[in-house]
Amino acid sequence: MNATSETAAGRIVLLTTSHRVAPGLLSWPAWQTLRAADRVLCADAAHVQLPYLREAGVEVAREAPLARELVDRCAGGRTVVVVATGEGDRKLTDGLAALAGSGRVAMPELELLPASYDLPGARLLDLVQVMDQIRAECPWSSRQTHKGLAQYAIEEAYELVEAIEDGERAELREELGDVLLQVVFHARIAQEGPAAGDAAAGEEEGDGGEEVGAFSIDDVAAGIVAKLIHRHPHVFGEETAETPEDVKALWRRTKAEEKQRDSLTDGVPLGQPGLALAAKLASRVRTAGLDVPLPTGEGIGYRLLALALEAQEQGVDPEAALRSAARAYRDAILAAEQGQA
Repeated sequence: MNATSETAAGRIVLLTTSHRVAPGLLSWPAWQTLRAADRVLCADAAHVQLPYLREAGVEVAREAPLARELVDRCAGGRTVVVVATGEGDRKLTDGLAALAGSGRVAMPELELLPASYDLPGARLLDLVQVMDQIRAECPWSSRQTHKGLAQYAIEEAYELVEAIEDGERAELREELGDVLLQVVFHARIAQEGPAAGDAAAGEEEGDGGEEVGAFSIDDVAAGIVAKLIHRHPHVFGEETAETPEDVKALWRRTKAEEKQRDSLTDGVPLGQPGLALAAKLASRVRTAGLDVPLPTGEGIGYRLLALALEAQEQGVDPEAALRSAARAYRDAILAAEQGQA
């Protein structure tokens, strides 16, 4: 029996932290372990946690021991904490695994201790950081404006709808990411001010008509958070909604209070596809209980308008219905092409 096995083998703690959490915000078990350790090691002299550990009185040595050296340092029941680098310590962990698997070494107790955790949505911080770097360093991205990117927002939205209709989960996840990229990209441009987005001073306005200068992704998120809370008084307030219809009624009321529109057509984007535009206008009319005669005229446009209103009245999305029919037509085309082959 060797000398190592005759003494207490000790303990090795691999301490991991998340760069998405402010440095120094570590869990209580992590602080307890760090303060009680016989030795704390870190291979990265620039690790963001080091200044905070030292400020708290934890002595950290800049060392990157090999697996066998680390095991030997734990002899006599000592505890050694290794503060993992951002890239991880693959060489060390592989070495420890090899020693443990050999069966010839009395191994210390091995523990992986997450000292800080990612909160839900934490990877969005990575996206913002990556977008910052791309905007600063990419020759194409650094020159883009809101107007120049507008077409991509439309394209990505259509691709998202297609993924939803196809029912492909992997495709849906990817397309949601592409749509999210458009939001973050536009917010990053807006951070530089109106001029960067191809908008003259005073051209960008908020809901209240006030001029809006530079704003960031945090401002965008704060705005939608405030809007959602205000429009869900049955969740965040004292209102009651038992059915989806009750929720819609509350939504319409709170939205009307916010917008204070002069016409029920205010806020309806006229640049959207024709069938969707007609259905949206019809929905506003029906909700308001307004009696509006269908305009008369010659041509296919008026016939399509009548069909769109008919679909909306029946609870059918005319755009989705037409896409479904067009897909069937596409399949018929493919079948005809195969028949000719």
